[in-house]
Amino acid sequence: MATTDHRKQSLYFPEDMLEEIQREATRQDRSLSWIVQQAWKVARAEIRKMPSVNDVLNAPPPPRPATVTASPPVAAAPATPPSMVAAAPNPDEPKS
Repeated sequence: MATTDHRKQSLYFPEDMLEEIQREATRQDRSLSWIVQQAWKVARAEIRKMPSVNDVLNAPPPPRPATVTASPPVAAAPATPPSMVAAAPNPDEPKS
């Protein structure tokens, strides 16, 4: 039979999470420790995908978006009322 290393470690859980773990331990007739160990085995691969604090702190900063400088608004030329629109000169009319 393999010997098991029994090291004690205090773990702190939010109250509602601890109650849920306790209910599951009772349901399965297992210890809290066993439930947490099984949860770690199931979640280990997903947790390893998460970046470490060092990865985040040592990562190069993301590229900054290009700065766009807005020029002052240009006033649009006032629309000429249709009655004031100049017609193109007629080449058949005598020049005065």
